[in-house]
Amino acid sequence: MTCHTMAERLIQASWQRRAKAMTAAAGLAGQAAVPLLLCALLAPSGAYVLDDSEGLGREFDGIGAVSGGGATSRLLVNYPEPYRSEILDYLFKPNFGASLHILKVEIGGDGQTTDGTEPSHMHYALDENYFRGYEWWLMKEAKKRNPNITLIGLPWSFPGWLGKGFNWPYVNLQLTAYYIVTWIVGSKHYHDLDIDYIGIWNERAFDINYIKVLRRMLNHQGLQHVKIIASDNLWEPISASMLLDPELLKVIDVIGAHYPGTLTVKDARLTKKKLWSSEDFSTVNGDMGAGCWGRILNQNYVNGYMTSTIAWNLVASYYQQLPYGRCGLMTAQEPWSGHYVVEAPIWVSAHTTQFTQPGWYYLKTVGHLERGGSYVALTDGLGNLTVIVETMSYKHSKCIRPLLPYFNVSHQFATFDLKGSFSQIQELQVWYTKLGKPSERFLFKQLDSLWLLDSGGSFTLELQEDELFTLTTLTSGRKGSFPPPPKSQRFPSVYEDNFNIDYPFFSEAPNFADQTGVFEYYVNMEDPGDHRFTLRQVLNQRPITWAADAFNTISVIGDYSWSNLTIKCDVYIETPEKGGVFIAGRVNKGGILIRSARGIFFWIFANGTYRVTGDLAGWIIYSLGHADVTAKKWYTLTLTLNGRFSSGKLNGKTLWKNISVNFPENGWAAIGTHSFEFAQFDNFRVEASH
Repeated sequence: MTCHTMAERLIQASWQRRAKAMTAAAGLAGQAAVPLLLCALLAPSGAYVLDDSEGLGREFDGIGAVSGGGATSRLLVNYPEPYRSEILDYLFKPNFGASLHILKVEIGGDGQTTDGTEPSHMHYALDENYFRGYEWWLMKEAKKRNPNITLIGLPWSFPGWLGKGFNWPYVNLQLTAYYIVTWIVGSKHYHDLDIDYIGIWNERAFDINYIKVLRRMLNHQGLQHVKIIASDNLWEPISASMLLDPELLKVIDVIGAHYPGTLTVKDARLTKKKLWSSEDFSTVNGDMGAGCWGRILNQNYVNGYMTSTIAWNLVASYYQQLPYGRCGLMTAQEPWSGHYVVEAPIWVSAHTTQFTQPGWYYLKTVGHLERGGSYVALTDGLGNLTVIVETMSYKHSKCIRPLLPYFNVSHQFATFDLKGSFSQIQELQVWYTKLGKPSERFLFKQLDSLWLLDSGGSFTLELQEDELFTLTTLTSGRKGSFPPPPKSQRFPSVYEDNFNIDYPFFSEAPNFADQTGVFEYYVNMEDPGDHRFTLRQVLNQRPITWAADAFNTISVIGDYSWSNLTIKCDVYIETPEKGGVFIAGRVNKGGILIRSARGIFFWIFANGTYRVTGDLAGWIIYSLGHADVTAKKWYTLTLTLNGRFSSGKLNGKTLWKNISVNFPENGWAAIGTHSFEFAQFDNFRVEASH
């Protein structure tokens, strides 16, 4: 295109975006000067054709997010209304916020899976309960808002009984397949949820025979519609295995890779299967995270032919000091105040999700911009077109992994030519995001629409770095909003829970975040007295782990900055001779690091002893001695931490005092057991002075 015709087209297209000096100067200058002036302004520029006349690219499968892996939505369930519903609207409501197409959830397996444990529907071999945890509730809330949302289930850990003494889920393939199928059947039977895809074992080994057994069992149960995704790890060795095994190739519907860095491998493409980035993002949700998300949503397809990208995680609803704090699309970690933050990745998602749907197709004409950045285009095959352009800079779009090779993005003009069936499009809606300095920042702002009547189906964008444009024929886009939520507040400094709840809606008590083991509301049928309703640790064997679960069970709660506090709790050891329980303060680690947690731990044991340790594992012993304790009896423990000194009471009488503790200086409160054993807790109370 000559400079002269480009200038003419620009003027004709009357590009109204941000009254730039360019249009002002063009309007004022004499006619002869216009093309020359614009030419000077327009260099450098690139021209890009958007065309469907040679056919279409791959089918688009949607953008989504993961709840779980693990316990990432833990605090969300305890939000008061209307804030909980508002958060869910920002995530799932079509044409409102992130408008997600896919929700992927952890199939709870009782083990620590990053930020906590999620309960299994089968803690023990003959046990089935489809009302534990919160993933079914979350899937129902998502479906309520978007009946077409795609649902995926994936296990991280498995209950211990499946391993028959081994830390391995493939000891009995039929049994593990049965366990997974019951979860799918239970989702339908108890919650009317149709699971669309099922995974194998998150980021761990796959077993070829297990995948085949699972497919046969799904079919036998009439679940032919449930598709298999594998292996939620790297592209290899699953892709090569599929090419070498025709039956395996047949039973796997989607190859899902994690953190692919926008790249795929030859074997994966040779399978001719759908390729997904089935877990990605994992980055703190500020502007860097938003830039990462904006870049990979485009480039996972441009570079890697991936037709779905799924973020870990959906919403950062877990204590921020746990691993990967605030790595959700938005933040909702204060149910006690109702405060939440609609972070930039929500609006970056909207640039794609609000203007596409699974079942649309990418055009073949997608690619990189000459001066950095990328563009994709999708169509519904009915005349609609959506173009998404991103210019995320290297500096502002690094994801947590993998390492990002250096690239350059600079100021440029990009001219797009609509060809084929799109040449008749007369108007495009324009949505715009600019990340960076607050003074220049825009999130999902609708600009004046682009008129293409006289431009021969051509338009030009001026692009700076860290921008996102969506140009679309759809007029349904909307930046949803609610009145601001309550202001952020600290966790209450006086907190108590007596667990007296007849029919709990959720199986876990509010704000307790299980880090090893599972703590559930429990009704003591034989205790008509003060301890009829308790919180019980319900695992009696170690799960098939995904991470390094502790050898003790533990649930943390409260404000990580707590230093001086008194924790009081009634405890009940169920295991004679060997059993033991603890309460603790200043617990400084959780999630996948739970084994190395330090703090001040006050233990009592059924063999009539007590201990005070400086760590969960019990290596650092501050004090030990005799205590009048036995199993099957209630005791009240009190732990007081004040500056460098600590003291403990048993049933109101001082058992030990003035023990010097220098480290850590602060952390959560906690309860737990000596091993994977049944034990109960009641009348939990914390009084903290920070």
